[in-house]
Amino acid sequence: MFLLHAMLKYVLLLWFRPRIKGLSNIDFSRPAIIIPNHVSLVDAVLLSFSLPAQVTFVANTEIAKKFSFFLRFRKHITVDPLNPYSIRQMIRVVKSGESLVIFPEGRITTTGGLMKIYSGVGYLALRTGAAVYPVAIEGLERSVFSYLKGKLRLSWFPKVTFSIGTPFTLEKRENVPMREQKAAASDFILRTMQSALFQARTKQEVNLFDEVLLAAKMAGRKQVIARDLTAAVSYRTLLIGSYLLGGKLKTRLAGRANVGVLLPNSIGQLITLLSLFRIGTTPAILNFSLGIRSLLDCCETAEIKTILTSRAFIEKGKLEHVITGLQEQVEIIYLEDVKASASFLDKLAAFCRYLTRQRAQAGNRELILFTSGSESKPKGVVLTHDNLYANIQQVRSVIDLTQKDKMLNALPMFHSFGLTAGTLLPVVTGIPVYLYPSPLHFKIISELCYDQNITLLFGTSTFLSAYGKMAHPYNFYSLRYVFAGAEKLKDDVRQMWMDKFGVRIFEGYGATETSPILSLNTPLANKRGTVGRLLPGVEARVEAVEGITAGGQLLVKGPNVMKGYLIHGKGFVPADEWYPTGDLVSLDADDYLAIQSRLKRFAKIAGEMVSLNLVEELAAQCYGHSDFAAIAIQDQRKGERILLYTSDDTAQIGALRAYVAEKQFSPLLLPAAIRVVEKLPLLGSGKTDYVSLKQWAEQGGKAS
Repeated sequence: MFLLHAMLKYVLLLWFRPRIKGLSNIDFSRPAIIIPNHVSLVDAVLLSFSLPAQVTFVANTEIAKKFSFFLRFRKHITVDPLNPYSIRQMIRVVKSGESLVIFPEGRITTTGGLMKIYSGVGYLALRTGAAVYPVAIEGLERSVFSYLKGKLRLSWFPKVTFSIGTPFTLEKRENVPMREQKAAASDFILRTMQSALFQARTKQEVNLFDEVLLAAKMAGRKQVIARDLTAAVSYRTLLIGSYLLGGKLKTRLAGRANVGVLLPNSIGQLITLLSLFRIGTTPAILNFSLGIRSLLDCCETAEIKTILTSRAFIEKGKLEHVITGLQEQVEIIYLEDVKASASFLDKLAAFCRYLTRQRAQAGNRELILFTSGSESKPKGVVLTHDNLYANIQQVRSVIDLTQKDKMLNALPMFHSFGLTAGTLLPVVTGIPVYLYPSPLHFKIISELCYDQNITLLFGTSTFLSAYGKMAHPYNFYSLRYVFAGAEKLKDDVRQMWMDKFGVRIFEGYGATETSPILSLNTPLANKRGTVGRLLPGVEARVEAVEGITAGGQLLVKGPNVMKGYLIHGKGFVPADEWYPTGDLVSLDADDYLAIQSRLKRFAKIAGEMVSLNLVEELAAQCYGHSDFAAIAIQDQRKGERILLYTSDDTAQIGALRAYVAEKQFSPLLLPAAIRVVEKLPLLGSGKTDYVSLKQWAEQGGKAS
C-alpha cells in the first residue's frame, strides 16, 4: 500500500508539477483550518500529496464514494452538508489538535471564480479559535477534470499553483447572536479568499501584449476574441496584425516615447494599442470629442509629435477640420497608408514572429489617458501595465467572468472605464468582445445585445437610461451582469431596468487615476445606495473636510493607482503614496462605500456648504425623472448661487419650492432658478458636462 501511494504521488506530482507558495506559513504544531477554493475534481488529490500526512481532509459523502481509492491514503472524514451534526464532527477533529482541510464553497466552482461561502466554515472557526489559512488554487480550472466547460481550452496537465495566504483567527463575541456572528464570519472568509485569489493572480513587470499572447494560448488561437462593425478577428489574426503594424511603426516612431492615438472603438484601435505595447512605445489615447485647442494642449502636455489615426474614421466622423488644426504641430500617420506599405517580407516576418510567440520588446510599459471636464489645461494620467493588469485581476477576484461570456463595449477607450473594463479585461481573459464606436446609438446598441447574445454590459447611468428607454423588453434577455460607473446611478434608471428587463444593475466607482475601478457591487456583496466594497488590494482612509459634518474625503493606495501625472508646462509629477480622490464618501459598518458628492460639487451659500448632488436628487424626486444638472456661479450677496438645468420645460421653480418645504429640507437647497435647455450637454465619457453648463450660465440664459 505504501509503495502504491508513493508511486501515485510521484506520477501525479510529475504530471502536474504543482508549485506551492507559502507552505512554511502554516504552523502544523497547532490545529489549523485550511480553506482552498474548489475548481477541479483533482485539486484535493494534489493538495493531499502536498500537505503533511497528519492533515485531515473533509469530503462530501457522495464525493468520498467516487474518490474512495485516493481517500484510503489520507486521513479524512466524510460529512453530509445537509446534516447539522456534521459540523460537530469537524469541531471535535480540530479541538483534538489536528489540522483540517475543508472547501468552504461546498462545491466545485463552475466559473473559475469564488462562489458563496457556507456559514458552517465560519462557525467552525468561531467555535475552535484555530488559525485559518486561505489557499488560492490556480490552473486546475483549466484541467479536463474541471467542471468549467464551454469555450475554455482544457488541458490534461496545466500549470498548477497553490498559494497559501496570511492566516487569521475569528473570536466569538459576547451578547451577539450566533447567527449574526456566523454570517459575519462567512463574509470575512469570502473577502479574505478574494484577496488571496487576487494576490495569487497579480504579478509585476507585466507587458499587456505578453498577457494577450498567454490568453491566446489558454483560449486557443482560433478563438474569435473581438468584433466590430466591419470584421471579426481571432487571437491569431489579432496577434499577426499587431506584429505587422508594430514592425512597420518601429522605425517611423524611433526616438518618440509617446505617440497619440486618435481612433474609435474598433479592432483597428485594439491592434494599434497592442502593436505599441509590443515595441515599447507609450500610447496616449486622445479624446476625439474635444476641440482642436484641447487636443493640442494634450499633445503639448505629453510631448506628442505623432498621432496615429484612420482616414475612414476622420471622414465618417467629419473630423477633417480637427486634422487640419493638429497637423500644423504634429505628424499625422494614417493606418491605411501603413497597411498599404506592408510588403510580402513584412507579412512573412510578422507571421514568423507569431509562430515563435515573440514577446514584447524592452521599453516603456505605460499608457496615457487625459482627464476631462477641467477648466484648466488637461492633465495626462500615466498608468503602467502593472496598474491596468492589477485592476483586471482585482475585478476577476470578485466577479465570476468566463469565456462563456460575451461583452459589448460602446464606451470609448479614451475613457478608462471603456479601456480597462470594456477592452483590456476581455482580451486578456479570453472573453469575446464586440467593440462599438459610439455609446450614443442607443437603439442600435440594445439591438446588438439581442443579436449577439451579450452577457456583459458596461455603461454610465446616462447611457443605460437611454438604452433602457429605446430597447424592446426582450433585447437584454441574455445579460448576466450590467455594471454602471463613471457617474452616480440614478434610482429611476435602476428601477426601470428591473421593471422592464428584470436586470439588476451593479454600481461601481473609480477614477482614471486608479485604472479605474476602486469598488464594485457584486452578486455576492451588493447594497443599494452604495458603490460596493473596495476591491482586493485597495487600502483606503477617510479624511475630515472642513465644513462637512458627515463623511470625508476618500484617499486610496494600491497596485492599480497611477504612476503619476503629466502636467502642462511641468512634465511628469510622481503620484503620492495616497491618492486623494476628491470625493466625499462614507463607509458603513459592513465596509460598503457611499459617494456623497465631489468636493468640487458643493456651493458655499451664506457660509454653508450645499451639495449640488442633493439639489439634483431633490429635483428628481419632485418631478419624477433624473434629467437635471445643478451648477454654482458667483453671487455678490451670498457668495454663490445655484442654477438648475433641465430639458423638462414643465419644471417650475414653484413646485420644487413646495416640495423642499414639504420634505423639510433646508431652503438653501432651492436653486435660484431653473433653466430649460433642449438637451443637457454630455462629455464623451457619458458624464454631464458641467463645465459647458457653467459657461452657459456665466454667459447668461433664461430661467423658467
